[in-house]
Amino acid sequence: MQQFVNTLINGASLGSIYSLMALAMILVWRSTRVVNFAQAGQAVLSTYVGLEIHRITHSYPLTLIIAIIFGALFGALVDLLLVRPLMHRVGDGPIAAVAPVIVTLGLLSAIQGFVGLIWGGEYRSFPAALSQNGFKVGLTRIPFSPFDLFILFTTLLVMLAFAYIFQRSGLGLAMRAAAFEPEVARLAGVRVARVRTIGWAFAGGAGALAGALITPTTLLAPNSLDLLLVFGFTAAVLGGLESLVGGVVGGFLLGIGLALVVTYLGSSFTFITAFVVLIAVLLLRPRGLIGQRSVRNA
Repeated sequence: MQQFVNTLINGASLGSIYSLMALAMILVWRSTRVVNFAQAGQAVLSTYVGLEIHRITHSYPLTLIIAIIFGALFGALVDLLLVRPLMHRVGDGPIAAVAPVIVTLGLLSAIQGFVGLIWGGEYRSFPAALSQNGFKVGLTRIPFSPFDLFILFTTLLVMLAFAYIFQRSGLGLAMRAAAFEPEVARLAGVRVARVRTIGWAFAGGAGALAGALITPTTLLAPNSLDLLLVFGFTAAVLGGLESLVGGVVGGFLLGIGLALVVTYLGSSFTFITAFVVLIAVLLLRPRGLIGQRSVRNA
């Protein structure tokens, strides 16, 4: 029983990070209808930048803040310099649905190559905000550390911030209008292109945060966040690509599910389990667990 509880706790911690990556992908999808497969590259580059800041300043708060800011700025630049011109050129043509996928996959490879060229391919350690030793309850040490608590608290804070922005602010209303009815939004005075760039910036910041939070337990390398991309995308599809709430729910469910698989079946089944979940959701419930009713309120 104790092993089961420990597994659930560990899965919730990992699930919160998957939720952040899912949020990043959902933000881009809702803004531009593009699945950003370069999100892992953006996150890993931001994490390397944060690592350099930590090497110079030895300040974790500054490291995290700079990584998030860099991720947001880089995300905005990806939209301004790459995605927006591409979508303008292809318009509604026959390759409109394929071109962004190809471009983001190419950008992922380019970023990983650049990171390898600058920092090398060896694994590097990344600092954690707090101790990674589990809390001691009586005579038992549970696999839930102060750093895991920090991850959960940070994820909750980010979720609440996005919920407020999308449901209570004028910017959130403009972003939802630009995503669902861009032509109507333009007639209402919304600068759709600018709003979409803001969505890319939010996604870049969320992805950078996810990378910085998971790297202390996995080490850092040019392709070290590829699995995070896979799990984040799976969580987004599981919860619903249209729903921020769905992405969070999907992330926690996937994290707990994968933790149970690792504990009782072995780590070799992790990737195949995520793949099976992804295929099953696409076949049985393509809109995700959060149905159409929640799309416009998420």
